[in-house]
Amino acid sequence: MKKTLIILLCSSVAFACNNSGESASSEKKDTASAVPSSPASTVSPASEKGLELIGSSDCTTCHRLDKAGSGASIGPAYSDVAAKYAPAADSTVDRLVQKIIKGGQGVWGTTPMTPHPALAPADVKTMVTYILSLKK
Repeated sequence: MKKTLIILLCSSVAFACNNSGESASSEKKDTASAVPSSPASTVSPASEKGLELIGSSDCTTCHRLDKAGSGASIGPAYSDVAAKYAPAADSTVDRLVQKIIKGGQGVWGTTPMTPHPALAPADVKTMVTYILSLKK
């Protein structure tokens, strides 16, 4: 009886460990699919880097590329942000970089954007430049 219990316990632990790895892998795939890639011929290396940084951050938890993106989002779509702000003016980029790092509230409604102090300002600038490049 004890041997059976030990074998079941070990099997359960092994099964749980294997599933947690698969879950993390599928979560990463879900995040990557939230930010669709653009055709290689129209994407500059800087845009690719911005898109890559967005995909590896928690930005896609609250934001989508556009309103037609997969599911509802808490924050504005990147295409809406690009439409609202002037084309990549340095002062606009710097202001948005600070807003992402420090957080903010009131521009897009009452839901606050959480601060992201761990993100490097240079990386955030690359992400903002990419987002503003989506202006149509």
